[in-house]
Amino acid sequence: MYTLYYSQGACSVATQVVLRELGQDVRIIDAQQDDNFKTINPVGAVPALVDGDKTLTEGAAIMLHILNKHKSSFFPENEDDRLQVIQDIMFANATMHPAYGRLFFLTQNISDEKVKQETLNAAAESINQLWKIVENKLSNKGFLGGDSPSVADIMLTVYSRWGIYFPVDIVIGDKTTKMLKAVQAMPNFIKTDEAEQLTSAK
Repeated sequence: MYTLYYSQGACSVATQVVLRELGQDVRIIDAQQDDNFKTINPVGAVPALVDGDKTLTEGAAIMLHILNKHKSSFFPENEDDRLQVIQDIMFANATMHPAYGRLFFLTQNISDEKVKQETLNAAAESINQLWKIVENKLSNKGFLGGDSPSVADIMLTVYSRWGIYFPVDIVIGDKTTKMLKAVQAMPNFIKTDEAEQLTSAK
């Protein structure tokens, strides 16, 4: 069984969903309720995954670890297809995720409300440009992975829900919106949300 440290609604949601899609048991621990979490990850960020005697603390590394370990359609054998999956994961983790991260940083670190709103608007526009890229990728398919949700689709869906926390306009295209709704309707996505709410309430 895996042990996953999470924060409710954070990017660790995607890790949970993928583990469940792979048929793996996972014990989840709310990092904010664990006084010793920084002994697991000194950075203090989630997700952190304990797999036997291994502890992984970077989201993309965790994803690639579990995809390599458990064969599935998420990680095809064909080299070109696998490379595309890795590229999509990195786009989500290293491009879209930091773009949303800037919204959190600006909100927490700028006190002048006028300056804060101007910088938030600029950050949101950068996010909108990234969602346009996703929309273009979905021009002839339902998901980045083709006919069914990919790991990157799941990751992007988690990030897309963060926009509601900020006074900005995040514009997401019709095809992307359809993809995001389909991912959120996945039984294991719903199960993950419910599990986080239950564990965090304890």
